[in-house]
Amino acid sequence: MKIAYGRGLTVATVAAALALTGCASGGSTADATASPGLDNNGNTYITQELDDGQTYFTRVVNPNGGQVLSFSADGGMSIIEQVDGDYTYAFKDLDGDGELDPAEDWRLEGSKRAADYATGLSKEQMAGLMLFSSHERAPEEGLTAEQQEYLSESYLRAVLNAGSSDVTANVQWVNQMQAYVETLGSADTPYIPVNFSSDPRSDASGDGSFTEVGEISSWPSSLGLAATFDPDTVLQFGQMASQEYKSLGIGTALSPQIDLATEPRWLRVSGTFGEDAEMAGTMAANYVAGFQGTYAEDGGDTGWGTDSVATMIKHWPGDGAGEGGRESHTNAGKYEVMVGGNSAEHWSVFQQALDSAAVMTSYSITLGPDGEPEYTQRMGSSYDDGKLTALREDNSYEGVVVTDWGVTRATTDPDEPVIATGWGAEDLSVEERHFEIIKNGTDMFGGNNDAAPVLAAYDMWQSAYEAGELDVDARTRWQQSASRILTMSFNIGAFDNPFLDLAASQEQVGSQDKVTAGQEAQLNSIVTLKNDGAITLDPEADWSDKTVYIPQTYDTGFNGAFSEAEYTEGPSLDVETAEQYFGKVVTDEVEYDADGRVTGYTAPDLSDVDLVLVGMRSPINGTSFSKAGWNEEEGSWYPLSLQYGTYTADGDNVRRTSISGDVLADGSRENRSYYGASSAISNGADLDAFNRAADAVTASGRDIPVVVALKATNPVIPAEFEARADAIVVGFGVADEALIRVALGLHESNGRLPVQFPADMDTVEANQEDVPKDLTPYTDSVGNTYDYGFGLHLDGSVIKD
Repeated sequence: MKIAYGRGLTVATVAAALALTGCASGGSTADATASPGLDNNGNTYITQELDDGQTYFTRVVNPNGGQVLSFSADGGMSIIEQVDGDYTYAFKDLDGDGELDPAEDWRLEGSKRAADYATGLSKEQMAGLMLFSSHERAPEEGLTAEQQEYLSESYLRAVLNAGSSDVTANVQWVNQMQAYVETLGSADTPYIPVNFSSDPRSDASGDGSFTEVGEISSWPSSLGLAATFDPDTVLQFGQMASQEYKSLGIGTALSPQIDLATEPRWLRVSGTFGEDAEMAGTMAANYVAGFQGTYAEDGGDTGWGTDSVATMIKHWPGDGAGEGGRESHTNAGKYEVMVGGNSAEHWSVFQQALDSAAVMTSYSITLGPDGEPEYTQRMGSSYDDGKLTALREDNSYEGVVVTDWGVTRATTDPDEPVIATGWGAEDLSVEERHFEIIKNGTDMFGGNNDAAPVLAAYDMWQSAYEAGELDVDARTRWQQSASRILTMSFNIGAFDNPFLDLAASQEQVGSQDKVTAGQEAQLNSIVTLKNDGAITLDPEADWSDKTVYIPQTYDTGFNGAFSEAEYTEGPSLDVETAEQYFGKVVTDEVEYDADGRVTGYTAPDLSDVDLVLVGMRSPINGTSFSKAGWNEEEGSWYPLSLQYGTYTADGDNVRRTSISGDVLADGSRENRSYYGASSAISNGADLDAFNRAADAVTASGRDIPVVVALKATNPVIPAEFEARADAIVVGFGVADEALIRVALGLHESNGRLPVQFPADMDTVEANQEDVPKDLTPYTDSVGNTYDYGFGLHLDGSVIKD
């Protein structure tokens, strides 16, 4: 039996309709504040009318633990009843034909539903499914005209949410968009909901204090999670973060980033699980399991369900071997080099996580030690059929493959796009780029809002098929991608239950259990490298009558694709957070020039100071969009560095001739060597802050402990400051509060280094970019070696496996 829920239907009308059809057994319409996991102990489904203050929708709760459904009050969606044993279940009539089709039957596997539904889509809808939107950064603005255009004209259904985690704004935006696309469905144009996605949004980097209840929970960065050496923490993170994502309407996580961090200068090390392939693979597998599973009260994984969020492991086949650490978002870093022939180890991390619903490919052109292509083409990953064959055939991957953002655009295109990463495909037209990428087995185009080039590629494909150049016709190939993409949407429940209950979302996001777990994970990820009697473990210690000195620092910043360099200055640790623990916080007196830039510091009087806490960050070489390693003004290359002071690359281990480089018109190869050039670090003032603090202690004549709180994103060379520090605690993507608590002995130090900290830049230059753990690690003034896996308890004992 089919029941239509028309525009503006009231709660009373729904209840009456159910009563008339004999389906109201078990009670009346549920309270609109009930949770989406509302138990239905009756024998038939019950309904609710809900709204978020802007969008009105109906929710249907099936009996016997059946799928919860939701649909717009204005969309005209109907439901189909079916009796199964003692129960009467409801199903959404997605195509409006009054029949229960396989795609509409939530009891079937997502892949079977997707394969059935894809057969009814037009080529225009399939092309739209292959689009993945550019960054949408303002959910608080609601559904915009531009969004309506790409949803209705290009049939785009994968939207990247790059905005805040404000619950109300996200819930209202998501519900508006889901209601809108429901109105676009018709007999000729089957309804397809939106699948919202997000890059990682739980990283505590940049936080001063721990987040509070009601704010999305904050956890260590992936490198920080690796520092816990505890895969169960990663599983817990996935389980909790997925609940928060789902409550914000996010069904796909554009994570985890599982590149093996074999090149210590690489700008994206902080997003990885470190340089040990076995540990990184285990962490990756647990991340995927945590996000994609729905877990019972006993901890058992019940598979795809209410809490499930699809994951997208990236960046196949591993992007952590950029020559000299340069990063592939820009021309400066478009090459990675497999100097040690170690592709298999980079693959191995991905091979442990291929249950992931999706895989994102990398930007890089991958070269072997001779400077020739490591795979098939001298082109970026999406264009290199050798890389995609390795994924699809050698590793039997059947999920969704997505390009990274902007690979169908090139820096040579006449419109001069800001994000253009079509490395090696500059001579192809935009339409040809889409065609070649689809030929290689890719399904979706990151950052593309326009279906026109995908439709052009469809026609090119069909022409090639008819000419005998391809084995399958265009309809078959596009339907293959559509089925894969729809499988992801069916698995996460987007077709069945796309609308969000605002009250329930507010209860989930930033709930006490999640906030507490995130804080514990941050604390447990802190690595103590040195403690020469400066820190004593005492969780009950009271510092409220003590004074701390936190020195000031500044960062000159770098020009990037989206903005000019931003100059920032201030205390090296968050003062407001420190004031929660200390009776008094003192800092430097600062002198400024007319432009507000620092010209000098004067350290305070340390007569009453009990502790010096110096916040330091990893030496900053730039950002993904700052062309780090290339001086555009001078047209020259320079080295990335892991030390604060100026590094001149003139040692014996520096390559005089780069492995990578563009092939020039005369057949020769560009030399990207930076031999003889010097580094450009934007936060060298962090080292000045440390030295100023240490000098002030010496000048005071008092025995004041100097503790470094190192906020690391990469390996760091400690030689410039270690000997003068009494203690060094390291956090990877944690709040200042976590570092402060461990530095005060309020929490035991349990973390271990997920990457080696090198002795000097000579060993960094000698390292092979694709080989892990090939540095000479730093040995400190008390004899400890900062190798992979090293960490101290606060009593000075080395943490053992």
